[in-house]
Amino acid sequence: MRLRTPLALLGATLLVLVAPPLLTPGSGAGTGTQIPGLRLMVPNTPGGGYDITARTAAKNAEDAELTHNIEVFNLPGAGGTVGLTRLVGEHGNGKLAMSMGLGVVGAARSNHSPKTLADTTPIARLTEEQDVVVVAGDSPYKTIDQLITAWKKNPGKLPVGGGSAPGGPDHLAPMLMARAAGIDPKKVNYVPFDGGGELLASILGSKVSFGVSGVGEYLDQIKSGELRLLAVTGPKRVRGLDGPTLRESGYDVDFTNWRGIVAPPGLTDAEREKLTELFRKLHASPEWKKSLKTNGWDDAFLTGDRFGDFLDAQDQRVVSVLKELGL
Repeated sequence: MRLRTPLALLGATLLVLVAPPLLTPGSGAGTGTQIPGLRLMVPNTPGGGYDITARTAAKNAEDAELTHNIEVFNLPGAGGTVGLTRLVGEHGNGKLAMSMGLGVVGAARSNHSPKTLADTTPIARLTEEQDVVVVAGDSPYKTIDQLITAWKKNPGKLPVGGGSAPGGPDHLAPMLMARAAGIDPKKVNYVPFDGGGELLASILGSKVSFGVSGVGEYLDQIKSGELRLLAVTGPKRVRGLDGPTLRESGYDVDFTNWRGIVAPPGLTDAEREKLTELFRKLHASPEWKKSLKTNGWDDAFLTGDRFGDFLDAQDQRVVSVLKELGL
């Protein structure tokens, strides 16, 4: 997460239930990475960022012959903390991992979850991406300035939707936007959804005035015209999309989200290394490199203890940002 504000430099399908068959170790690129019966949990609804990341990683790993028949399943609830609690409860299960990101960090804080990411086994940070500020294709707002002008007049009457709980990326980004525009963040009407899939329906159905979510979640809808892109939250424009950064539009915000993989606690060193090696080889594969480009994701690969230290720092930054914004 990168957040730059005048305050300080501050750190963003259907349910698949298939019983995987027993596998035998592969050869070539997949030698040493086969994990028979591997399950990958998505702690939010289908169509969200964690879901897209997990299903892309699973498909790329299989296409690269790193492993086979990965089961991807959704367990949504409470901003990702239902899935987190399930993961922590699977102590010592080396055949389970969870797709997650900044949203789970924030949700664990905002929901006062008894289980946190500190209780998990860090495997790898995979991607970083910008958030997008979008409205429905038939919205009266054509530019980010038009939207913010209306928002400033009556913040409570223009609800903003996000695919994360308070403290998550889709909440922090509009709060920072509000502050940069001179709007008291406490007056913002933020409506949380359990992932980008649920949020999309509410934007298109005019249940929220605008939405904030990861660029990879809404690329197709932006390109088709279902959604209108007003701005991106990061330091540079997204290649292939016609949308300015918030900063070039005059709003001092620079924000990016990230996603990664964690596993249950209590793994042996060998089990942890097996999972980590799978994602190392996935990261090096041409299939994954192509997916990064296709989805507008930046490579942010980080593994093991360094990823664990990053998670600790992110937790403290979420607390700091919320405090500085008065939330």
